[in-house]
Amino acid sequence: MSKPIIAVPIGDPAGVGPEITAKALVSDEVKSCANVVVVGDAKIMEKAIGISKVDLKINRIKAVSEADFTDGVMNLIDLDNVDLAQFAYGKVNGMCGKAAFAYIEKCIDIANKREADAVATTPINKESLRAGGIPFIGHTEIFGALTNTPDPLTMFETRGLRVFFLTRHLSLLQMLGQIKKDRIIDYVKRCTEALRRLGVTEGTMAVAGLNPHSGEHGLFGWDEVNEIAPAVEELKKQGYDVAGPVPADSVFHQAAIGRYNSVLSLYHDQGHIATKTLDFERTISVTNGMPILRTSVDHGTAFDIAGKGIVSAVSMIEAIVLAAKYAPFFRQ
Repeated sequence: MSKPIIAVPIGDPAGVGPEITAKALVSDEVKSCANVVVVGDAKIMEKAIGISKVDLKINRIKAVSEADFTDGVMNLIDLDNVDLAQFAYGKVNGMCGKAAFAYIEKCIDIANKREADAVATTPINKESLRAGGIPFIGHTEIFGALTNTPDPLTMFETRGLRVFFLTRHLSLLQMLGQIKKDRIIDYVKRCTEALRRLGVTEGTMAVAGLNPHSGEHGLFGWDEVNEIAPAVEELKKQGYDVAGPVPADSVFHQAAIGRYNSVLSLYHDQGHIATKTLDFERTISVTNGMPILRTSVDHGTAFDIAGKGIVSAVSMIEAIVLAAKYAPFFRQ
């Protein structure tokens, strides 16, 4: 089988996205598993190649079918939408926000048309998006809107540990209002289907506890007794292979050593801390539940080091490798 084609938008031009893209393309890991088509601005990528000191020749193409996947070639769909006279590294810039959105939009279009097998995204900046008049707060919302997916699922994966999120960008107080039996049942079902789409059909999903020691039967809180445990029991009756609530201080370790195939984290930091402590650079975000596959680095635009050539590309390499790993299941 031919290597999967991964579309890569370069992210915010003022951030590290262009540099990690250039560095990833010359890595042995990426070259061995994927063919990459980059969407961005040729002027910015020429700067990134020079800054990163990598040996790449840009091949400007208008369609994926024109790509030349010879070693040392960057196949670039050049949207030519950055004015260097208004450009500066490390600065919030509406022009760069609009450009970043256009790169993502083009990659989604390519993937929707099945001209690419997956999209691996680089960082964008929320303030630049806003300054550019883009009505989305981040990647997940953009992908959801442009693929007609009302509520995409976020899954983190690092070193075999997979973590889903029942809630994400909510305050802790708001999050507590979302810990409900019906919501947990819905998410476990959707997460199970997402895993099947990725080829993961064996193993038990664990639902993390919320309170210390999963509440100790009401001693430290009643959320487990009233909402989480009843959801797990109902799911088991319906035939789902699920366990919980499992105390959060142990469930992620147990999943990392193979006891569970995944964990449903109840809130943002619960799962983020677990995965990023295990391996910060190799924690990759996978957006599930959409008609296309999307992976992403899980770091920001790093404006403080953008344009300096010192950014690590490990996370970008891992994002492309993971996209290539799961892409064959989306071909079926």
